[in-house]
Amino acid sequence: MSDLRVRFAPSPTGYLHIGGARTALFNYLLARQQHGAFILRIEDTDVERSTQASTDAILQAMEWLGLDYDEGPFFQSDRFDLYKAKVARLLAEGKAYRCYCSAEELEQKRAAAAAAGSSRFGYDGTCRHRTDQPEGAPFVVRFRTPQTGTTTFLDRIKGPISFNNEELDDLIIQRTDGTPTYNFVVVVDDVDMRISLVIRGDDHINNTPRQIHIYQALGAPVPEFAHVPMILGADKKRLSKRHGATSVMVYKEMGYLPEALVNYLVRLGWSHGDQEIFSKQELIEKFNLESVGRAAGVFNPDKLLWLNEHYIKTGDPQRLGALLAEILASRGISTAGGPDLAAAVRTLQDRAKTLVEMADGAAFYYSRPTSYDAEAIERQVGPEQIAALDHLHAELASAGEVDHAGVEAVFQKVLAATGLKLGKLGPAVRIALTGGTVSPSIYEVVAVLGSGETAARLQSALGVFRAAIKTA
Repeated sequence: MSDLRVRFAPSPTGYLHIGGARTALFNYLLARQQHGAFILRIEDTDVERSTQASTDAILQAMEWLGLDYDEGPFFQSDRFDLYKAKVARLLAEGKAYRCYCSAEELEQKRAAAAAAGSSRFGYDGTCRHRTDQPEGAPFVVRFRTPQTGTTTFLDRIKGPISFNNEELDDLIIQRTDGTPTYNFVVVVDDVDMRISLVIRGDDHINNTPRQIHIYQALGAPVPEFAHVPMILGADKKRLSKRHGATSVMVYKEMGYLPEALVNYLVRLGWSHGDQEIFSKQELIEKFNLESVGRAAGVFNPDKLLWLNEHYIKTGDPQRLGALLAEILASRGISTAGGPDLAAAVRTLQDRAKTLVEMADGAAFYYSRPTSYDAEAIERQVGPEQIAALDHLHAELASAGEVDHAGVEAVFQKVLAATGLKLGKLGPAVRIALTGGTVSPSIYEVVAVLGSGETAARLQSALGVFRAAIKTA
């Protein structure tokens, strides 16, 4: 076990989005590679916006992606006593102070700063040296930020970064209602959980100098930092709902495989030569922060779809069959008693880019046609076809179960007896078995359905076909 300890710390105010999933993945891969610890922490101090539904969605997404964690999930809402104790300690040591400035006073100061031409307002330290404590007056607790010098850290991705301390005001670490604030609890938790490396989105860079000051005030070692560039849409703007799905579980609903999304996310900012496709074990072996780019990644749905298509084509038919059954069940189609799922999958793997597409193509295997394409019947079915379908029905009804080669032999026998070519008979068979004109090869379809089911479907369709010809 190495000394590496990393964490993923989402806020349960929404679903796990693509950017968060990539951050979790980077933490996971590094922890597994270096035999360190990967910790999950739910940052739910925002009581009003945090929901159990969001927490459940985050946990489900982590499980679906295969990002198992070693410790947690820990909930900040369970740790308020610890935060209050740390605030009290900083107050006692003079590293924090009570601020009695009202919201109205602060707003007046902002307005004055704006009128003076300042584009930003930082707290001016009115209460920094205050000695009186008005009894019963509401207050926040502010951290006493160093006012001179610079704060510098070496980012594992972006290199050295420096901030002038005079540009940082005294941030609030405890609100008037006694609840702690984000920048404070993050540090307390990271110290308590002995986090040695913080990998997170680069929207947190400006928080880092403030957090470093709090580490130092608590007498704790400062971890390393690695800030991952954000993800942009094709228009080079921050990824949002207008670019399509941003929630991880929406991709599951759209028929994507978790390994495709994992493979895509890791390549969205990290590279290993020209290699595009990686197994999870390969990612664990090869991932490193040094190869994470400093520029923002651009989300490309077509690339993700290409990867998904690859994983469907090369996937285990048994596993894909189980996933396919779930989708069909959600549509009210039971696969119980129907054709072997793995056999059905094998006929569709080269035709589907998503599991939803596969389910579209597989539905007919488990649900007999209730209607038939009238235009297709008009084009493809005539007296010759009906006679051949009668012959095919009789052959299959007496054939017993046959494999692909056996199906071909039955068809060749019928074609020889009727003088038709497969191109003249096949479309009519397809309409009879599926109701439409699109399916895998007709021999594959019959082999998967089986002789008995195929014969039953032919018999049902023949009545419809004969009626259609009579009225034509």
